[in-house]
Amino acid sequence: MTEITLGEAVASYIDTVKGPARRAALAELDRLSRWYGPDKPLGAMRGHDVATYAEAMGPSSPETSRRAAQVRGFFVFLKKEGVLEQNLGPHLRLKKATKARRGIAAGAAASTGIELTKEGVDALKAELQSLMEQRISVREDIRRAMLDKDFRENAPLDVAKNEQGQIEARIRDIEEMLKRAVIVGAGGTGRVRVGCTVTVTNLASGRETQYAIVGPTEANAADGKISSASPVGKALIGCVEGDEVEVDAPAGVTKLRVESVKD
Repeated sequence: MTEITLGEAVASYIDTVKGPARRAALAELDRLSRWYGPDKPLGAMRGHDVATYAEAMGPSSPETSRRAAQVRGFFVFLKKEGVLEQNLGPHLRLKKATKARRGIAAGAAASTGIELTKEGVDALKAELQSLMEQRISVREDIRRAMLDKDFRENAPLDVAKNEQGQIEARIRDIEEMLKRAVIVGAGGTGRVRVGCTVTVTNLASGRETQYAIVGPTEANAADGKISSASPVGKALIGCVEGDEVEVDAPAGVTKLRVESVKD
């Protein structure tokens, strides 16, 4: 029906997301885009593609549920704007985790460190400070909105409460990430790792691209930062200059050559 690509659709959606939700939406939709292929026509996406992505996300947990919510919101937007004829969000169903698995996952999450660059930690701290200030402001917005006693159709109150929920959720996420943060410093090994910048050449097109390899929580395609857990990141980790790798994704296999690795 439409030739808009997934990457273009993501960019259009992200422009509509404001406040603390923007970063989380961008991170998850970047994962989806790289998994499916940013240049692939959105009209070619089917329910089974979304279901397969849900399987790749893993069983239901607080983290995967938040990630899934970002993707579902994206599909609601596409349907509302008439980009897609149907909402593909219902196809994104996470598998339920067993009690034992939930307990193991919770324990692992609490004890597993999150690799972050120093710049990433500083950015999170700055964002946290900004959110703390926004928290005070939105509480005042709610107080003013509640002066209108008719709560049934109080749009300002609904907007303020929704914003408050997003701010509080993001504050909790950042505080947890900072608590588990493991700062990655310079390694000097010449190998691709979290914290380094790598330049690669697409052997099919000859196009040269530079990536900063970061942990999953720092990934931001707009800034050229890719997650070590992404298909490209996984393929590049451990490589040295001159290595050639194949990146397998739904969009097809891409062959890359590592041109340089800088700490």
